[in-house]
Amino acid sequence: MNTNIGSESANCEALAAATGLKPETLAKADKIVAKYPQKRSATLPLLHIAQEELGYVTDAAMKWIAAKLEIEPINVYEVVTFYPMFRLNPIGKRHVKVCRTLSCALRGSYKTMEALEAEFGCKRGETSADGNVTLEFVECLACCGTGPVVQVDHLLYEKVTPESVPALAEKIRASLTDPDYGKKAPTFGDRTEWLG
Repeated sequence: MNTNIGSESANCEALAAATGLKPETLAKADKIVAKYPQKRSATLPLLHIAQEELGYVTDAAMKWIAAKLEIEPINVYEVVTFYPMFRLNPIGKRHVKVCRTLSCALRGSYKTMEALEAEFGCKRGETSADGNVTLEFVECLACCGTGPVVQVDHLLYEKVTPESVPALAEKIRASLTDPDYGKKAPTFGDRTEWLG
C-alpha cells in the first residue's frame, strides 16, 4: 500500500492553489486528464488552459502540471520551451504578430514589422514601455495570398504595408479603451469583421 498518496494529493492541491487558476479551470483540467490513458499525454492541453487564463505559463503552473501528471517539472518545461506558442513571460494588452514566412516576407513583412516597431517604440519580441503592445514575428498565419499579414490577438489584418501601419496602430490604441474588445468571437462568414 502506498502511504504517499495522501501527501502527493495534498501537494498537488497546494500547487494548484499557488497557480492562481480559477476553480473551474482546475475542474476542467481534471476532465482533460481523465481522457488520456497515460496522464503525461495531457501536458499540452493543460499548458494551453493555463496560458489561456494566466496569459503565459508561470513556474507555479508548470510545477502544478508536473504534479498533476506525475512527471518531473523539467518534462513540462521542455514542452513549453519546444513549442513557440507557449510563453514564459507576460505579454502586453495586445499581442501583435507579424507573419515572416516566405510569401509574407516577399511581400514586405519585414518592413511592416519595422514600421510597427517604430510606431510602438519597441523591438520584435518585446513589449512596449507602457505594457500595451507585444510585437512578435511568427510563422505562417495561413493567408499566404494576402500578405503581409498581421494578427492582433484574434483579429487578422491582411495586406498590411508600412504605409498602412499608422492606421492599424490607431485601431490597436483605440481597442485598449474598448470595453467590448475581444468579447465577441470573429464571424468567419463576415470577412470585414474578421479582418478588423
